[in-house]
Amino acid sequence: MPENDDPIRLLAIRDTPLSLDEVYDAVGHDAAGGTTVFVGTVRDHDGGEPVAALEYSAHPTAEQEMRRIAEKIVADFPVKALAAVHRVGRLGITDKAVIVAVSCAHRGEAFEAARRLIDDLKHEVPIWKHQVFGDGREEWVGAGAC
Repeated sequence: MPENDDPIRLLAIRDTPLSLDEVYDAVGHDAAGGTTVFVGTVRDHDGGEPVAALEYSAHPTAEQEMRRIAEKIVADFPVKALAAVHRVGRLGITDKAVIVAVSCAHRGEAFEAARRLIDDLKHEVPIWKHQVFGDGREEWVGAGAC
């Protein structure tokens, strides 16, 4: 792919299942020697308590915040291509909640950029998690604790 293309290839918040292949394919680049992909899934527990399901909600500005963060990652790291998608709606155990991918010329850069991308997304994008525990209790968790 030409190097002058926008390295931010895919940013989305969706209410449909996320595709690992779509995100990985979005960050393909001829000059990339390393690609890092992170997949966040719904686990069956939180704080020692069994979790039955999660429901994510996003503020209308969430995709704009994703873009702001992606632009900062591209400015701070030698990114060839970047992608991030987050799911909203009700998710079950093992469902993919978030996928990020970054490709760079070298693996170390890709790892560092992907780590910063997921950490910043979790801390700064206005997405909230509504947890339903095994005993029926419910809890809302703000952006940053997804």
